[in-house]
Amino acid sequence: MKINLRGRNIEITPALQEYVEKRLNRMEKFFNSPIEAQVALSVIKENHIIEVTISMGGLLLRGEEATLDMYASIDLVVDKLERQIHKHKTKINRKLRQKGAKELNERFFMPPAEDEKLEEDQIVVKTKRFVIKPMPLEEAILQMNLLGHDFFVFTNADTEEINVLYRRKDNNYGLIEPTG
Repeated sequence: MKINLRGRNIEITPALQEYVEKRLNRMEKFFNSPIEAQVALSVIKENHIIEVTISMGGLLLRGEEATLDMYASIDLVVDKLERQIHKHKTKINRKLRQKGAKELNERFFMPPAEDEKLEEDQIVVKTKRFVIKPMPLEEAILQMNLLGHDFFVFTNADTEEINVLYRRKDNNYGLIEPTG
């Protein structure tokens, strides 16, 4: 596993770097291909925050934890990522039994609004950039649930257009597709 480690308001000691690598490398056994992890450690007031993003072939795993101790935060985020992996593998295996789509599991795991003006007091506080890869709607639903988000932007493999998938208040899904 390739780990890109950076720190904000914290000095990354060799011991801390070794601990992060040791804990994240434990997860290598779940994956079929080499993966890359982006790890950001930061300290804000008393909170020791770790953010981990693992990207592999279109699948994105993300976890964030904040505690009073960086080592505890690392342990918690690794546990969270492992739960996400198990949840995703369970969903894929269920789909495999239903549809027989074996290649979906092997791909990721080892076998077994422009015209609106901002108010003066509203500002953009965070910008995210990510690669949008074509995927079917079912995979987009899995990805959104895996990330724990209420919406997900993706390129629909059927229409080859950018779509937005979102969770409705009734816990069903909505899909926004462009027209004309």
